[in-house]
Amino acid sequence: MTKPINIMIADDHHMVREGLKQLLELEGDIVVNAEADDGVQCIDMLKEKQTDVLLLDINMPNMNGLQVLKHLRKKNNDVKVLILTIHNEVEYLVKAVEIGVDGYVLKDSESALLKKAIYCVYNGETFIQPELAPVLNKRLDQKNSAASNSSLTKREIEVLKLLAEGLFNKEIAYTLNISEKTVKNHVSNIFKKINVSDRTQAAVYAIKNNIVDIF
Repeated sequence: MTKPINIMIADDHHMVREGLKQLLELEGDIVVNAEADDGVQCIDMLKEKQTDVLLLDINMPNMNGLQVLKHLRKKNNDVKVLILTIHNEVEYLVKAVEIGVDGYVLKDSESALLKKAIYCVYNGETFIQPELAPVLNKRLDQKNSAASNSSLTKREIEVLKLLAEGLFNKEIAYTLNISEKTVKNHVSNIFKKINVSDRTQAAVYAIKNNIVDIF
């Protein structure tokens, strides 16, 4: 028999972890060798336990799943990460893919789909739940198109970030050590380039295009 796949489950609901453990260990080719109930504990346990695939929930205390994923990728941790979540909103999925997730599955999926996802990511493939893939591809195409069309300069991106945080022109000028008139010119250019007519629309654009981080 080939060696089983070592799984860590990071989820703040004990019953979810218990149910997943029983489900995954039925056939003997998967072993749940670690459980964590928050993001910080998950990161700590990964240092101690040999983990092939991390099943990671998004909603967790201390550090959420996306923050954990970002931390692991920054540290070049090569554990395969499969997000298992109730969130079917495309924003979460896009964010996870951009950070570098290996797989994304919804909690209301069939157990066979979850196991297939585990085998896929374990073998170095990416697995996105089939129903979510078209929405993901459409959103990524939109983002790529928006990014290429806007061609914002580095300074304009700095201004847009501060604008999205709710700063007025005077405050932006002070923060960037430039004149208020220069800020007004930048804001005008930004509006033209991203095709918006007010600051609220610009802020929404900045969030949707990951210019500012909502997590």
